[in-house]
Amino acid sequence: MKSFKEKIFRIIQIGNKGDAPSRMFDRFIVLAIALNLASVFFGTFEESAPYKNILTVIETVTVIIFTVEYCLRVWTADLLYPEKTPLKARGAFILSFSGIIDLLSFLPFYLPVMFPMGVVAFRLFRVIRIFRLFRINAQYDAFNVIVNVLKEKKDQLISSMSMILIMMTASSLCMYSLEPENFKNAFAGMWWSVSTLLTVGYGDIYPATDLGKLMAIVISFLGVGMVAIPTGIISAGFVEQYSKAKASDEVEDLKSMDIITSRVNKNSTWVGKKVSSIEFPPGQVLVSVIRDNKLITLTGDDTLKNKDVLVIYKEEPKDL
Repeated sequence: MKSFKEKIFRIIQIGNKGDAPSRMFDRFIVLAIALNLASVFFGTFEESAPYKNILTVIETVTVIIFTVEYCLRVWTADLLYPEKTPLKARGAFILSFSGIIDLLSFLPFYLPVMFPMGVVAFRLFRVIRIFRLFRINAQYDAFNVIVNVLKEKKDQLISSMSMILIMMTASSLCMYSLEPENFKNAFAGMWWSVSTLLTVGYGDIYPATDLGKLMAIVISFLGVGMVAIPTGIISAGFVEQYSKAKASDEVEDLKSMDIITSRVNKNSTWVGKKVSSIEFPPGQVLVSVIRDNKLITLTGDDTLKNKDVLVIYKEEPKDL
């Protein structure tokens, strides 16, 4: 039973490329989520009336699949949290973000049966099941890059968002002071400043006086610059992430070669010397240097520094 449980656990977890059964299960779940959402989406059209029975069958089958999957995840939770007791492990999964999303993906289907009066409210929760796709996407490079960028640049993003919030507040109060007849309160000014700074421009509230229009022009120009700040921060973060990924791939490529590494210590005679002046043993060639966790290529005029890691290719001896 234990080996069977471990096998089920490996299958229902997000699989690696080499784990065929788990990858097939991932694709099956993604297909079930897509069919479920498509049926819900199509069910909002009047043209879906003739296909009501088919849509009901699709939703019922997919919800049963979600239910079985959730039960299996609860059953194997002790393998997901091996440091906890089986009961605490199941509780940890149920209360986790992914566990709550999994539960809400099928629970609204059963609630109307128990609480018929809240059928409309419960149906709104069906939209939550789309968040289950994040569990699959989290294993792919593109999604990981986005998450890493937001984590690393969170301080800069928070600062830029604070600047935008300050700008919106100031502009809303200015417009309320200039045209109280058009902007009934500060919130109306805030609504106008949001649509203006974010370049949406709904047009339901707008300044009428010349002074108000002049202020709107200034705020519009500032809004373009303010919105561009977080965009630039995120773009720079993407460049950094892909640069790190490229360097990591280069290191992996070097690992597949017949290489040796040597660290330069502060007491080493190589510190401060040019690469061209260093003599390596016969059959050894300096390929690159790892400096500050970055793989770089040095020229003959470059000097070595303390804590540099030399990546040296060791040639195989040839028979004469």
